[in-house]
Amino acid sequence: MKLASSILLAAALLASPAVAQTGDKAISTISLGTATPGGGFPLYGNAFAEVMNAADSSLTIAPRNTKGSNENIPLLEKGELDLALVAGEPAYEAFAGIGRAPVRLKILTAIYSNPGMFVVRADSPYRTIRDLVGQPVAFGAKGSGLPILARYVLDGLGLKQDEDFKAIYLDRAGDGPAMVEDGRAAALWGAGIGWPGFAAVASSASGARFIAPSAEEIARIRAKHSFLKPLTVPAGSYPNQSEPIASLGSWSFVLTREDLPDDIAYRLAKTLHGIEPAFCKKLAQACETTAANTVAAAPKPELIHPGVAKYFREIGVMK
Repeated sequence: MKLASSILLAAALLASPAVAQTGDKAISTISLGTATPGGGFPLYGNAFAEVMNAADSSLTIAPRNTKGSNENIPLLEKGELDLALVAGEPAYEAFAGIGRAPVRLKILTAIYSNPGMFVVRADSPYRTIRDLVGQPVAFGAKGSGLPILARYVLDGLGLKQDEDFKAIYLDRAGDGPAMVEDGRAAALWGAGIGWPGFAAVASSASGARFIAPSAEEIARIRAKHSFLKPLTVPAGSYPNQSEPIASLGSWSFVLTREDLPDDIAYRLAKTLHGIEPAFCKKLAQACETTAANTVAAAPKPELIHPGVAKYFREIGVMK
């Protein structure tokens, strides 16, 4: 009986935030799934945990490296993660039930927009997406959302990433820039503002050139995949990037397991809203992490966690 009780207790702790007692104050440890080292999600997730933990000592957010969005979603469904970063396209497919049953996960916050594009060496001959056809291209880590965004973008142009390109899928997101620098890959696909892979190539000795869909290509892609939105990478987002870059993509989210308690979600939302300026100063891409952007980016209002929605109504950003 004692053994059975111990097993049940352990299972309960795994299925909910771990709560430890320090003096007379309960501290909840909340797991946060990110992605493979060297990518944008671990960078963001670690900064998120640092600023949140500093602002609310009663909650401890513990980042955890994973294989990325495609692993984070089932881990959330099984209750093995409390929170996780999920890219826009995997989130879209999961909520819509594309290729699977619809998920019952909830949105804690939108984190940042993800304009997708390629980066090549500045001295390479490649200047358009069509120029890259037949070339080795690193499309991102195997479990991340980046290859899914690429698949939608290329499909809108009548291209298939596994047939029209020599597609490379990385074990670690951080491996991509070196492959471009030494010629193993002609290009690296990525997304977002302040994305580490783009920053690494742009900071290298060879320098970088970014390749995004043209205006005509953006229109073609959106005609087929309207959930992708026009987005802009502002000038100066990367070293020696003097002009804004127009592209398209979607918003990434912090998702929660379905049964994350409303009071914890409420506290997380309130804490995050209170530190928006500080988070922005810490990490450039976190400047987009706001309550207002979360309401605007959510595919449907009911996908926002009820505890978060309660706080958003209190501050007037949600009806």
